Amino acid sequence: MVLSVNNLSAGYGRVKIVQGVSFAVKPGEILAVIGRNGVGKSTLMKTLVGELPAMGGGIAFLGSDITGRPAHERAHMGVGYVPQGRGIFSRLSVGGNLVMGETVGRMRRLKANYERVYRFFPVLKERHRQMAGSFSGGQQQQLAIGRVLVGNPDLVLLDEPSEGIQPNIVQEIGRTIRRMGEEEGLTVIVVEQNLDLIRTAATRCIVMDKGAIVAEIDPKELDDPAVAKRYLAV
Repeated sequence: MVLSVNNLSAGYGRVKIVQGVSFAVKPGEILAVIGRNGVGKSTLMKTLVGELPAMGGGIAFLGSDITGRPAHERAHMGVGYVPQGRGIFSRLSVGGNLVMGETVGRMRRLKANYERVYRFFPVLKERHRQMAGSFSGGQQQQLAIGRVLVGNPDLVLLDEPSEGIQPNIVQEIGRTIRRMGEEEGLTVIVVEQNLDLIRTAATRCIVMDKGAIVAEIDPKELDDPAVAKRYLAV
């Protein structure tokens, strides 16, 4: 398994938000974590990358226990993270942003792979010298994902990648995420509420409610409006 989560609990201060979550992700799998707003999805992601400490349980990455490791060590081991809001450096060029991604996977001394990034996101090569702040929302999201890919991660965590992006670009990004798994064997966990992106990208969905996993479904089940409403309140 690329990632194994066992009875994980986490939160802020003494408030426990993620409660006893367990799941595993295989190589090349695109796992969508879905659910209504405020059920603990982003808190789970921040705990997986090390921004928040675990209150209980454990996290294993490629067979190594990373529960107590800080975020920068997890990044150096090969855990890439694109936060909600993308987090690009608007005053740097596209190329300047991509260089920042070389720190992901650094512990394994793998060579930065820009050609891989440009194959998935050719616009980043075409506009290498353009200021990142002048990009559209969709292009900024492509840049944020590309920046993580530069360092050859084994696992990429995406938090709400469809936020603020036009519907046609959302589907394009969803198709690219799916290609990452199919062509590169890359493992992706994506927190998302956009039905189009979930159905386009995901190979499997887990549903969170009140900090716990309450169901596991096939993305195709979300074609049923009743199922989508039950889990996403759309």
